[in-house]
Amino acid sequence: MRFLASASLAVLATLAATPVSAEELAETAARFGARQSVSDVSISPSGNQLLYVSPGSSSDETIYVVDLNSDAPPKAIVTMNEAKARLNGCDWATDERIVCDLYGMQEIGSTLLYFTRPTAMKSDGTDVTRLMPDTSRALGIAQRGGDVIALEVDGEDGAILMTRQYIKETSNNTRLANNKEGLGVDLVNVTTGRRKAVEDANRLADNYIADETGRIRIMQVSDRSAGGYDGNDVRYLFRTKGSDDWEDLSVLDARGDRAKGFYPVAVDSAKDVAYGFERVNGFNALFTVSLDGTGKQKLVMARDDVDVDGLERIGRNGRVVGATYATEKRTVEYFDPELDRIAKGLARALPDAPLVSIVDTDLSENRLVLIASSDTDPGTFYLYEKDTRQLSELLPARDPLVGREMGKMTPVTYTARDGTDIPGYLTLPPGSEGKNLPTVVLPHGGPGSRDVWGFDWLVQFLAARGYAVMQPNFRGSSGYGDAWFGKNGFQAWETAVGDVNDAGKWLVAEGIADPSKMAIAGWSYGGYAALQSQVADPDLFKAVVAIAPVTDLNLLVEENRRYTSYINVQRFVGTGPHVSSGSPARHADAFAAPVLLVHGTYDLNVGSAHSKLMEDRLEGAGKSVDYLEFEGLDHYLVHSQARGIMLKRMGEFLDTSLGR
Repeated sequence: MRFLASASLAVLATLAATPVSAEELAETAARFGARQSVSDVSISPSGNQLLYVSPGSSSDETIYVVDLNSDAPPKAIVTMNEAKARLNGCDWATDERIVCDLYGMQEIGSTLLYFTRPTAMKSDGTDVTRLMPDTSRALGIAQRGGDVIALEVDGEDGAILMTRQYIKETSNNTRLANNKEGLGVDLVNVTTGRRKAVEDANRLADNYIADETGRIRIMQVSDRSAGGYDGNDVRYLFRTKGSDDWEDLSVLDARGDRAKGFYPVAVDSAKDVAYGFERVNGFNALFTVSLDGTGKQKLVMARDDVDVDGLERIGRNGRVVGATYATEKRTVEYFDPELDRIAKGLARALPDAPLVSIVDTDLSENRLVLIASSDTDPGTFYLYEKDTRQLSELLPARDPLVGREMGKMTPVTYTARDGTDIPGYLTLPPGSEGKNLPTVVLPHGGPGSRDVWGFDWLVQFLAARGYAVMQPNFRGSSGYGDAWFGKNGFQAWETAVGDVNDAGKWLVAEGIADPSKMAIAGWSYGGYAALQSQVADPDLFKAVVAIAPVTDLNLLVEENRRYTSYINVQRFVGTGPHVSSGSPARHADAFAAPVLLVHGTYDLNVGSAHSKLMEDRLEGAGKSVDYLEFEGLDHYLVHSQARGIMLKRMGEFLDTSLGR
């Protein structure tokens, strides 16, 4: 049976006529399905103003500006309401002007493409300026409108650095047609939109990195084939402080599932080094490499249990102040002594919200915007002033969930069938003793990803409905080193899905799960794992929910053939018997549990054809299947009403399938 929904549908207007339990489900689904009340925050260079983006009930998003030195309420300056587009982020370019990046999707012929378009405006929402050069003479499509790579450029007030995608133009009826192609960098005036080339077009360039002064120091290049990136080595070039010439920095071997080599991500101009990541004994570690021409490499941080997986950067210049990794919980280690003291002080001041991140700072780094959250707290934004040591509450991250009791997320370890200890997280319903519960095993997406301790709206919705939720970091997950990642969760699906199924068996053995009321659900690769769990052990789970799932590995490769990602996807999936054995749509006869499929028709990651194929195969095999489709939404279903509808349908499906 197929259920169709549109992204423009209002949330079920007939609630008054439904039973109380259905009303409660609809209300819970709407609250947990609502997007974050605040999706982006930025503080002005002077520290006197704050902007934040607040999503509405559908696809609408409103930019608000706050005067931090007065008691005036936030002022709405712009509302964007476009179903197939959204704000990718907004920053203060100056104290008077804001720069926003718009992300959208469009079908060109039979191909679905994404676009980004940078725009500047005054802080009251007027005087909008498009920051992308455009021409009707272009011989191709400019998908990338330009990325901001420096908000501050020494000696250039009111200007920012942006990448520019050059596309050749037809020369008919003009002598001024552009004949360049590739990626360059422009200095762009955010008031007039006028631009000056800083780096000329380079056909092989993929990205540039600037230092804190706004000088381009690193260029990423890769070889090209007729279809785009050829999937082999990625090279990094650098220039010394006093030269415009490019020199070799490092080569990243991208042919494996986990690329090998030094991968730079930031430049510290004062130290004249590049920060980046490279393997040490199979784990990502943080290094610096000197940019003075000596190539001296220094190990900054490494671990022997998990990857060091991120830099902590703050301020308008992206100053590197620390590094981050995740064991049972995510940890930030600050290199900056002052910030380390502040972080420890905030941990004492906010003991119930130990996940504290610096979101933005003013130019002087005196005023810091923070977010503090936990497993049971979606988060609150704060303003911290270093000179006065004053901490002020700003905004809740998820206003509809303020004051609502949540289930605690506990790190656990269980033993897989071959004796391997598998880490994961168990969330119990609020007030539960954790025995004989209806349960959902929730494998994460990726597969090159992992779950971490913290607030998760999908987990907490299920916990609010009385379900225990298990999130296994199965083999094939990232963050635990090369050996744990293995061949990846597609090529080694039997290992990854076996670990997922073993999580369910452990829950039963421990008396946590009622075996007759245990389901599996997942999004993206998690949806794939949920479906494939039926192929591996059809009697274990009594219901399956798959959101935006991969259902056929060959289809995943083929639908990428027209995109530049084709070679990478082809290599990641691989060839061999696993392509057939690891495609759930080819094994519909094995399914014993009813299935709910959810997909958006504008999914660029995994096309909706996957869910349609799975639906057809299950129906053809006489199995129970429902399909909920959202017209015009992408892989992430970034739409509050749509998510509310999905959660309500999930709640109904699980309750019915598990006999609750």
